[in-house]
Amino acid sequence: MKDKTFVARGILAGICVGMGGCIYLNVGGVAGAVLFAFGLIAVVSLGLNLFTGKAQFVWGLRGEDQFGQGGYVWLFSILALNIIGCILMGALMSNAAMQEGAMAILDKRLASSPLRNAVLAVGCGFIMTLAVQGTARGKWLPLLFGIPAFILCGFPHCVADAFYIASLPGEYLGEHAADIAMFYVAIVAGNFVGCNAYRLLSPAREKTAEKSSAAEA
Repeated sequence: MKDKTFVARGILAGICVGMGGCIYLNVGGVAGAVLFAFGLIAVVSLGLNLFTGKAQFVWGLRGEDQFGQGGYVWLFSILALNIIGCILMGALMSNAAMQEGAMAILDKRLASSPLRNAVLAVGCGFIMTLAVQGTARGKWLPLLFGIPAFILCGFPHCVADAFYIASLPGEYLGEHAADIAMFYVAIVAGNFVGCNAYRLLSPAREKTAEKSSAAEA
């Protein structure tokens, strides 16, 4: 973590995703899902650190260290900073309408088991890696279509869900805190597995992806 902008880039990524989440909670439906992509476009365009963009570069017992960043410590530090950004956005932007939308999303998440949430989160992770690798090659369609796709499919994104959780009213959080914690750990694990699913395709594909160091989402 020698990069002096590491903290700022992680928090700002969470803020950008929070912007997308704010749009989605206020607009909803297909239009809201499409406009949510603005947050991820901002992350990629500004070269910010987002957990689901960087997870594809970390794997194995100790974590690959291809950027000299410290593997899992580096990756989960990014997630923590993303969550801080989401909390800031939730505290700033949350209103009654957004709280209602966030509760509806969390009700659906909590109605499913942690395992089911983890499996669904794999789909989101796969889409995110596809989007990040696409933008690294100058192809933006996987991002523009992939973001609405995972939202409309109900695939949890751990940073977006951190914003939804941050937007919840305090009473809801207090009542469901234990269940939220279990489901959140499950979706982080699912996202991580999905982000690295490309490794199953072929060794050649994996090497090509690892060379995409320009991907900053």
